[in-house]
Parts: sequence; C-alpha cells; structure tokens
Amino acid sequence: MEGKAGDAFDVEAGEAATGGFGKYVGKLLPKGFSGGVAKEWFDRRRKAIRPWVGFVDQRKFSKPRNFGELCQRVLRNLDSYQSNYIFIFLGLILYCIVSSPMLLVALAVFVGAFYIIHLRSLESKMVVFGRELTRPHQMGLAGAVSLPVFWLAGAGTAVFWVLGATLAVIGSHAAFHEMEGAADMEEIIMEPV
Repeated sequence: MEGKAGDAFDVEAGEAATGGFGKYVGKLLPKGFSGGVAKEWFDRRRKAIRPWVGFVDQRKFSKPRNFGELCQRVLRNLDSYQSNYIFIFLGLILYCIVSSPMLLVALAVFVGAFYIIHLRSLESKMVVFGRELTRPHQMGLAGAVSLPVFWLAGAGTAVFWVLGATLAVIGSHAAFHEMEGAADMEEIIMEPV
C-alpha cells in the first residue's frame, strides 16, 4: 500500500521521527509526532528523580505540627518529588493494565479498530452516509467500536482506582515527609493565632 501525499502515517517521516527503528514503527507513528519529544520528556523526568532511598526513608516521616506546616510540606514535596510522583503514577497505571486481562483486551480492540480504520482510509476515503470521515471522526468511530469492551472490562473503575491510589500514596507521602532544610524553614512557619 502506498501512502498518500498527506498521509499522517508516512513511512519516511515515521523513520525520521523514530530514529531509524524501522518501517513498521514508522507506520505506527503519525507524521507530526516525534518520538524524540516523548523520549526527551521522559529523560528529563528520569534525571530529575530524587534518590528513592531518601524518598522512602522512614526517619524522615513525621506528623505535621499544624495545618500551615501540612500545607507547606505538601507544596514543597510536590515540587521536590514531582518526578518521583510521576513515576509512581505511571507504575500504578501499568499495574492496573497488566493485572486486568480484560482491560488489555479492551486496549487491543481499540488499537486494532483504529488500525483497521486507518488501513481502510489509506485505500480510499472513508465515506459513511455520504459524508467523508475526518481523522477525529475515525478516532471517534474506533472509540465507539471499542466502548462496549471498555465497559465490560471495567475501564471506568480502573481509572478511578488509579486516581484514588495515586492521591492516597502521593498525598500521604507529601503530607508526612519532612521538608529538606526544615531548620531553615522554622523562621518562615507562622504561629497559629
């Protein structure tokens, strides 16, 4: 199959975006998507990770003295450990997907539906009820096809589980982990009135 001039899944553009990983990967990445952008973001996050030993050191956990200190801890720790928290969030998403076979099937159905729709649109323009389907309409069609499978797999429950678990883990760490340089912060903490 030859790609059209305006094809978003152009092989040459895909190979350039993936750094030469091959024709197959190039077909999966849209022309405007650069694999380098995602890799650069991921590398920046990975380099900004604070050491995990200090992150989980039990000696650095304590109950905040008052609500003001709690708020300061949360803000400071969210800023200091942002990359660590992002990797915890991604780990929880991965755990949720891997531990739910039906969710894996639902994701496979969605990707498969989108890929089949994409291949059909390469052969000729997709026309439904006399109207040509644009790229967003094709994505919506793939979503509509896979929606029953996502519903059966409990994707809504998985989303809320990941959000709840993330808020519980990150919120408790941010609230109870002592701020670094707490001795310097003593003068900044306001006394309760």
